[in-house]
Amino acid sequence: MIRAVFFDFVGTLITKAGENITHQNIVREVLKRAEREDLDYIKLWEEYEAESSALFRELTGKPYVKIREVDTEAIRKVAERYGFEVPEEFWDISIEMHRRYGQLFPDAKETIEALKGAGLHVGIITDSDNDYIMAHLDALGILDLFDTITTSEDAGFYKPHPRPFQLALERAGVKPEEAVYVGDNPSKDCVGSRNVGMLSILLDPEGKKRELWGNCDFVVSRLRDVVDIVRGLNE
Repeated sequence: MIRAVFFDFVGTLITKAGENITHQNIVREVLKRAEREDLDYIKLWEEYEAESSALFRELTGKPYVKIREVDTEAIRKVAERYGFEVPEEFWDISIEMHRRYGQLFPDAKETIEALKGAGLHVGIITDSDNDYIMAHLDALGILDLFDTITTSEDAGFYKPHPRPFQLALERAGVKPEEAVYVGDNPSKDCVGSRNVGMLSILLDPEGKKRELWGNCDFVVSRLRDVVDIVRGLNE
């Protein structure tokens, strides 16, 4: 019997397209405050994304380091390249832009509400700083829909390390076999959750991760399909 459903956040509840717009506006605001609006913010955003992605790849499954420090290091590398100063309030800018531009998948809220209506524990397990996720969920108007929110900051490790999943299960008071995890990363989300005994569901709207589907128990193109899968498992 499935008693709990947990979700990843970026790429699972909020769209990558919205995240790109958010990050573009972060870079745009940084350049504005640095008085370097002569620079192409899209080009610098691409470089910022590359730097950030490289830093985060090194942290996969490793002990937690504040994401604010990683993101700040990424933008500093770009700033050094172009000769401008990163504003001291960079993380405040980042939080504000996430609050302003974050974009839920169209069926995210209805999916969460349907699962809660079925009497299930609904939670989040995400590689995130606590201030980021709380501010973002609040701005999206879905903070109160979650029974538990477990971050890498809480757990002390990044996915796919087992600790974030184990801590979430402990907080929910459920066994691994009673829980499902929904994410968009076959290696971190599916492998990490399956390694602790949870069922995994991959959200892959465009089918771009087909070569890694074998890492996951189920694959869906829409979040609302999670409701049918859980209902089927419990029947």
